[in-house]
Amino acid sequence: MLLVIDVGNTHTVLGVYDGGMLVDNWRIATQAHLTEDELGVLLRALFRAREHIPISIDAAILSSVVPPLTDTLVRMVKRYFSVRCRVVGPGLKTGMPILYENPREVGADRIVNAVAAFERFAAGLIIVDFGTATTFDVVTPAGEYLGGAITPGIGISSEALFLHAARLPRVEFARPSSVVGRNTISSIQSGLVYGYVGLVDGLVTRMRADVGFPCTVVATGGLAALIAGESATIEHVDEYLTLEGLRILHARNAG
Repeated sequence: MLLVIDVGNTHTVLGVYDGGMLVDNWRIATQAHLTEDELGVLLRALFRAREHIPISIDAAILSSVVPPLTDTLVRMVKRYFSVRCRVVGPGLKTGMPILYENPREVGADRIVNAVAAFERFAAGLIIVDFGTATTFDVVTPAGEYLGGAITPGIGISSEALFLHAARLPRVEFARPSSVVGRNTISSIQSGLVYGYVGLVDGLVTRMRADVGFPCTVVATGGLAALIAGESATIEHVDEYLTLEGLRILHARNAG
């Protein structure tokens, strides 16, 4: 079985594949201070909690935007599962030319998402990932990573509002009953939900006009489904896009 690990700034998502099938997945808080032993014990405990997941792992691949955790996880996989963990980065074959001015600046998760989306749709793409930051990535119809945009994530924006406005409370990120809020909580929810819908639709529309080729729009990340339900431009939601991209990259480099 293949272990895939996506380390984000807020959450780390893990999955286990049996061939091309995602057998199970987990989401845990990203904690850069954890040791390889703490992570190994945690991962084994997660496996034991799902009795249908065997402990034996044949291969592993990792993407990370948290450098202090990268080497720790590589050592953990080696120690607890006795396999070498591939890391998405320079030297790994992606099959996707990177047209960024400095390819090393592109986050590993953005490349992984682009690879997975192009494998599925084989078309010009805009991939929107709702994570700690909300990222927009453009792939050409020839399968080249072109570039994109980065905005503060929904969680960051909500927390900033609470921290810097003394009388405004923390609220659940949920769709309000009306765009016009009739109380403080629904007003904040309207601003967050419909504000981000407007941000997404506005950026996607401008990107489509700028690149000049048709783009299929794919969303991923924890809040993708909620935003997609209100968006006029998001066409597909794939919760496991990053995990699937890791599986594809492992297969391209396994030989």
